[in-house]
Amino acid sequence: MNTRPVIETPNEHAALSVTFNDDASRFVVGLDSGFCIFLSNSCQIQTARVFNAGLGLVQMMGNANYLALVGGGRSPKFPQNKAIIWDDSKGKIGLEIATLTAVRGVQISKSRIAVVLQNSVRVYAFQKPPTPLARYETADNLLGLCCLTEKYLVFPGRTAGQVQVVQLATDSVSIIPAHSSSLRALQLSSNGELLATASEKGTIIRIFSTSSCAKLAERRRGSEFANIYSLRFSPSGNMLACTSDKGSLHIFDVPNPRKGGSTNPPQTGSGSANSNTEGNNKWGILRNIPFGPFSDVYSFTSTPFELGEEPLLPSPARQLGDTPVLGTSRPMKGVIGWVDESTLIVVGAGQDARWEKFVLREGEEGRTVVIREGWKKYLGN
Repeated sequence: MNTRPVIETPNEHAALSVTFNDDASRFVVGLDSGFCIFLSNSCQIQTARVFNAGLGLVQMMGNANYLALVGGGRSPKFPQNKAIIWDDSKGKIGLEIATLTAVRGVQISKSRIAVVLQNSVRVYAFQKPPTPLARYETADNLLGLCCLTEKYLVFPGRTAGQVQVVQLATDSVSIIPAHSSSLRALQLSSNGELLATASEKGTIIRIFSTSSCAKLAERRRGSEFANIYSLRFSPSGNMLACTSDKGSLHIFDVPNPRKGGSTNPPQTGSGSANSNTEGNNKWGILRNIPFGPFSDVYSFTSTPFELGEEPLLPSPARQLGDTPVLGTSRPMKGVIGWVDESTLIVVGAGQDARWEKFVLREGEEGRTVVIREGWKKYLGN
């Protein structure tokens, strides 16, 4: 029986959320006192705003001055049922959207705002006042899963494991039966043409075409169940990175339909033509068996990342129908951003909030490997 007392450290700042902008050139951290924006490649702080209250979610709109804010932490800045669009160039609230239930996520583009609730996604025009455009029902979505581009809106379906893909030009909705269990992660490629999904089991990652909803590939993270923390496509869409509570960063090759569906992982050097990859040869001759994990495609390279050392947390604060307040449960870890085709950043929230930089390089026999180039604890910069 665990008899250790809950550790409260109110005098230490904590990162309540971490998100990257669209091109991962910057990441924004929601704090118990405001928010900070960092340059991804160097982890240098660019902007800091002090509200003396918590933000459980901060989402950037590309490289523009608008950010979506949701109150969170033990002392939230805003009510849980409000999505705030903050105009940082003017240092004030630009828009407010109030809902009947707690906001679980927000996505913003130049023309639309998607507000994610536990069982629905509401879409508004990005204007003052924000005009409601559509409402979509979903299965339970406490994680606030949703992706928004100028062309597509993607979020969980009404049935666990399904994904809804909305083509915004026509408002047509397609259903992808992605998994048999509830979704844990969703991610679109930078051009919106590819969709990666993972379920709460965390063993299989599936990749779909958003235009046809066809499954293009299936990649195996591992055989043991895991909580997927983050999925992120490389800028070209040829690779997909994944982190989980196993503490490993995996990188998979991605078939590119525009290049004939090649599934070869990136390799360099004279030995690449004949070199065997981790993904295709993990099980050797056993991979020819048509059942079990032996024939699956694994990551072509992987490496550990830091989960950090977090103190024991008090039970999550709850408001609005017993919904956990953002930023009061286990802090997010392993959030991925690709700076370029060979450089990844992995950032975690919490009190032990860390930034790590990884690079892809040529290893033995021409194989591409991922190595950690640097790290730092970014709170207190």
